[in-house]
Order: sequence, then C-alpha cells, then structure tokens
Amino acid sequence: MELSTLTYDTLRFGEFEDFPETSEPVWILGKEYNALTEKDEILSDVTSRLWFTYRKNFPPIGGTGPTSDTGWGCMLRCGQMILGEALVCRHVGRDWRWARGQRQREEYISILNAFIDKKDSYYSIHQIAQMGVGEGKPIGQWYGPNTVAQVLKKLAVFDTWSRLVVHVAMDNTVVIEDIKRLCMPWLDAAGACCEPDGAGELNGCPQGACALEEETALWKPLVLLIPLRLGLSDINEAYIETLKQCFMLPQSLGVIGGKPNSAHYFIGYVGEELIYLDPHTTQPAVDPCEDSQVPDETYHCQHPPCRMHICELDPSIAAGFFCRTEDEFDDWCMRIRRLSCNRGGLPMFELVDSQPSHMVSVDALNLTPDFSDSDRLERFFDSEDEEFEILSL
Repeated sequence: MELSTLTYDTLRFGEFEDFPETSEPVWILGKEYNALTEKDEILSDVTSRLWFTYRKNFPPIGGTGPTSDTGWGCMLRCGQMILGEALVCRHVGRDWRWARGQRQREEYISILNAFIDKKDSYYSIHQIAQMGVGEGKPIGQWYGPNTVAQVLKKLAVFDTWSRLVVHVAMDNTVVIEDIKRLCMPWLDAAGACCEPDGAGELNGCPQGACALEEETALWKPLVLLIPLRLGLSDINEAYIETLKQCFMLPQSLGVIGGKPNSAHYFIGYVGEELIYLDPHTTQPAVDPCEDSQVPDETYHCQHPPCRMHICELDPSIAAGFFCRTEDEFDDWCMRIRRLSCNRGGLPMFELVDSQPSHMVSVDALNLTPDFSDSDRLERFFDSEDEEFEILSL
C-alpha cells in the first residue's frame, strides 16, 4: 500500500515503532526531554502540535477544482503545520497542551478555523493553492519549501487577527535591519505594513481584535522562514550539527522539507534521527459544529511520531522561527551568532545587520497580494528549479 493512500483508520490501528529507549536528549521545538523518564511528556508535546494531512471531500478549490489534495498537497500541509505552530505560540503559548475530549479555548478554536478546508479560511488548502497560481504553480502541482513560504507570506497580510509579519529570508541571508523595519513599522513610515481594506469577520473572529492591537503596537510578532539548500543531491554532513542546533532554539518552529516529492514537518531530533509529522494520510474534511467548536481529534497525531536518519533528508528545506517580541528576536540573533562561532558545524545561513549591496531589495520586488508582477517574481522564487546558492566547505 502506498503511503499516500493510507487512511486515518489504517494509521490509527496500525503498528508504530515506539519512541526509542535512549539516554540521548530528545529535542522538540526548543524543549529538551529525557526519553527514559519523560516519554509521556514527549508524546504529549508531539500530540499537541497541529497535524495537517491530506483531506478528501472538501468543497472544490476555485469552485470547480480538486476536492482532495491527496498526492500533491503534502508540502502545502507542511506549510500549514509550521505556520500553525506559530499561531499556537502566538495565541495560546508554546507550553499549551492538547487533551482529547476537553472543551478547548476560544483562541485554539480560532486557530483551527484558520486552516479548515474551505475558501474563506485564512490558510486553507484553497487559499494556499489559489495564491500559488500567482507563484507560477497551477492548482494540483507539488510545491517546494520556498514556494510555500512565499505563499504563506502573502496570505498572512490578510490575517488581521494574528497580525503577524511573515518574512522569507532569501539568498541564505537574514538582514536584521529589514526585519526590524517590518516588525516595527513606526520606525520608518515607508516600511509600514498596510492592512487590506474592509471589515467584518473571518474564521469567526473580528478582524483587528482590540485585545491584540496594543500588544502589536510596538512589535508585530515575527515568523521567519529561511529557504536553504544544504547540498546538491544529498545533505552536506557539515550542516548536520547546525541543523540539529536549530531545533534547540526556543524560537524554533521546526523545518519543512523531506524527500523529493514527499514533504514532512520536522519538529526535533534524537541522536542521529529527525522527528517529524507526516502529512501523507488521507482523512475526511471536517466541518465546524453549530456551536463553532471543531471536531479536532484528527488534527493531532496520537501515535508515536515518525523518525528518519538525518542523512536521508533532502537538502532543500525551509527553517522556521517565531519571535513574539523584539527581545525574543534579539535573543535569537545572539544565539545564532554564538552558533556561528562554534566549530562543530558549518553555518546554514548568514546573519547581517544591514542589507549587502549584492542583494535585491525587498521593496523592489513589490511583494504584495497583487500578482500583476508574478512573472517577474517567478525567477526569484521558483523552487522547483531550486536555484538556491549552494553552500559548501
């Protein structure tokens, strides 16, 4: 049986390899665990991550398009998972835990509603697939990690509930000045992030909720996505230790990537194995209940997580980080600079104070939801050709 044709019931009652009995530390999105004494805590943490998989029988994408994303939507679902983790950190906190059957917080329900498979949810498969058309990806075509990062960046502009800044760092370079201009638009009126016109409700939440306005007045929470290519056909072993250390950072959102045409959401590691959530499971689409609660059991992976040897990872990935405040971003910068001084591995990307002269200006690319310049943008952001700079020793 092909993995992409597995159903939820097949997985639910299938046999999964239990978590390894090892004295090596287990790292899950910035949290360290002991596999010998904290196995329940590890599984609770993994289960609490949002698990987005293939779905079937949802409304046709675009009105006449596919009603299932089986076979082509795995990277789109991984994009949903990494952004979903950011929304969890944003609204309920990294230490929040999910429990089956309990009535959930309103913020959590609103997060789930942002990903429900219907056209008016902020980050639904419908929105991602249709926004991807502007990136040169027809509906039903497989995405690379760079393309999904660019699409999420555009969709986040419309999410006035979360008020996130999604920044995609290109050319293996994170520019501190650019990020601070985006997250603190009051520093530079020209860098202000304009919100779309119109009012009303989306996902059942008032747009621009007052409770969040004051919090985001000085710093808009940052989702930093960094597309990388860490080798040619295989991952360069010089990056392995650095990649592991990314999962140890408290700001970690994990990594999206996997194997060619088979995407996974990597949330941690133990020893030489990566821990990941696999979207290749087809489940029925879910509709909210009349009381706005969402049947959520199928949005949480309730079996031991999948693992794969780190050397099996395809070199094309996107790493994600979440900084709720300016202090958290400054702390992230300090940690990254400290890692770059270590001799245990090669840095995966460069952190600089201001934009190098060779880089294309973010403003010059006009990265707005208006896709009139999509042909011009495609040569910068086409991920199927994977035209990243190749890093090597």
